[in-house]
Amino acid sequence: MEIFYTYKAAEQLEKLPVTVQKRIIDKMRFYASQENPLKFAEHLKDYREGEYRFRIGDYRLTFDIKENTIYILKIAKRDKVYK
Repeated sequence: MEIFYTYKAAEQLEKLPVTVQKRIIDKMRFYASQENPLKFAEHLKDYREGEYRFRIGDYRLTFDIKENTIYILKIAKRDKVYK
C-alpha cells in the first residue's frame, strides 16, 4: 500500500520535532506494509477530517483509503486534531 501526505499534512509533519517525525514515518511504513492496515485504525464518526485515524503516541493522523493508497489528511496532537 502507498502513503500520500496532503500538502497540509506534510506541513504539519515538518513542524514537529525530528524524533516525532521519524516515529510517525516509521509507523506509517509499518501500517502500509500490513495486509490490512485498518485493523490498527479507528473509524471516525465525523468524516470532515477523514474517515479513519491512526494513533501514534500523543499524535493522531486522520486519513482516508482509496484503492491501494492511504491519504494522510491531518497530523496533530490528540487534543487539537478534531478542532
